[in-house]
Formats: sequence, C-alpha cells, structure tokens
Amino acid sequence: METNYNPAIEVSQLTKNYGELLAVDHIDFRVETGAIFGFLGPNGAGKTTTVRMLTGVIRSDEGSAQIMGHSAGSLNAKQIAGVVPEMANAYLDLSGWNNLMLMAKLYGVSKDDAHKRANELLAKVELASRKGSLVQTYSKGMKQRLLLCMALISDPQILFLDEPTSGLDVQSARFIKNLLQDINARGKTIFLTTHDMDEANQLCSRVAIINKGKIVAIDTPEKLRMAISGKHSIEISFQYKVNTKDLEEIAGVTEVRLLGDKCRLYTPDPSDLAIRLVDYSKSKQMKIVSLNILAPSLEDAFVALTEGGKP
Repeated sequence: METNYNPAIEVSQLTKNYGELLAVDHIDFRVETGAIFGFLGPNGAGKTTTVRMLTGVIRSDEGSAQIMGHSAGSLNAKQIAGVVPEMANAYLDLSGWNNLMLMAKLYGVSKDDAHKRANELLAKVELASRKGSLVQTYSKGMKQRLLLCMALISDPQILFLDEPTSGLDVQSARFIKNLLQDINARGKTIFLTTHDMDEANQLCSRVAIINKGKIVAIDTPEKLRMAISGKHSIEISFQYKVNTKDLEEIAGVTEVRLLGDKCRLYTPDPSDLAIRLVDYSKSKQMKIVSLNILAPSLEDAFVALTEGGKP
C-alpha cells in the first residue's frame, strides 16, 4: 500500500565496522520522498556498505536507518524497496520473462499482476521481443535493463541502484538514465550511487559525498559546484599544438590540464585570462579554434572535498 511518508529515508549515526576498519562512521542524512538522491564517493569510501545496511543485506553496528518509516532490514522495509546491487546478475539459464516471474513470486505478486507488470516493463525497456530468450544471450546493456525490470516488478516505492550504468556504452547508459527519470516522474524515490559526476549532475536533486566513511557534504549539485572557489576554468583549443609550460606562465593561471586537443586552464578570474589568451595567440601568430569559459563542475567539488579540501 502506498504511503506519503516523508522523508523516504532517514539515517542517524549509522555505523559499520569490519574489524579495525571503520567503513561507515556515524553518518546522518535524509532523502525526501520522490527525490533522486545521489550518494557519491571514491572507491572504498563506504557507499556500497551503506547501501547494504539500508537494504538489509548487513546489519549496522550502531545507529539507525528508516525506510518509509520502517526499520532498514525489516520485512516491511524490504517489501517496499527494489534493489539493483552493483554486482547483480539475472539467472543466465532462464529467460528474461522467467526471471521476472521468479522475482514476482518472491515478492508475493499475484500471477495476473505479475504478467501485466512484466509486459509493461519489458515494453518500456524495449525487451519485449527478447523476453523468451535466455539471459545468457543478452548484451550487458540488455541485462542491466532486465535487472531494473526485476527491481520494479513488485511496484516498489523506493529504488536502490548501485552504479547502474557502470561499464555500459554511451547509448545504453543514456537509455538507463532516461528510464530512471521516467520512473522518478511516476513518483518513485531513487537512491543512486555512482562514480559518474555528469550522471549525478543530470539526475539528482540532492547529493551526499562520503569519504573515508564520513559524510563530507550534502547539498544540491548546483550549490556544491558554485561553492568551489578558484575553480573556474577556460577550455581552449589552438590552431597548432602549444607548450603547456607557456600557458602555465600566463598571469592568473593556477593549473593547466591537457584534454585531448584542448587545454583547460584554471583561474580565479576567467574574464581577465580570456583577454590574456587572445594576446598570447596573437603573439604566437596562432588562431584560437575554440574558447569556452566554464563554471566549476560537480567533479571539481567532488575532488576538492574528497582530497581533504573544503569548497
């Protein structure tokens, strides 16, 4: 039965130890109902451990977590949640359809409802024509779409996704992201862990960044981006290859990165630097192919926060 309980997730002092390793260190956060909430962090930061506690795979050592008002790990919490773990896989020797029917049976979904939802979901993810094929014949992108269907077959109120687009080609990843936006528009709350900063920026209304087991920031992607001081940049491409050492010596440049055929120059004052770059190109008798002034990115905020700095 649907509920308007708010927040969808509420975490207080949640903690997990593995021997001497404090994997998750007394974290607090809340996720509003109907949101797409991003949970970001470097490898080993505590993301997957947190998801496993929220979904009842492992127990916390301290603290508490509530899922729609139910204790994380309880039967009630599990019944209203759909989960796609990072290393999840469907049964390869079963068809896509039979994987869905098995999942529906585990969640106690009636046969009529299971058939109706399965047909709707498979059509939505463009797998209807392959529903009778063994999953071992599916591509990675098709398997990921089937896993989403399996997580949604019980019509959950909240969806936990751990790296749902990891390893997918561009088209498959875009398909999954569009699908998640559609699922969210239908009222589902989504808890998303990802390493893809662009993905988090596109999908999430709020993000939490965890590092070494601690939450170091929680805010909207835009506010986190704009809180980074000195991280404005100019991305520039010249007619010919340039010596990055020359660019580093231009006044106002704090860092230079070579990105393919472009250079990204970080600066606290992009307007003044743009003028200097025009002067530089004239002095070298070299045309500028493109020049773009960029605001700080979510990736810049992520790196600053997880490397121990403050935005």
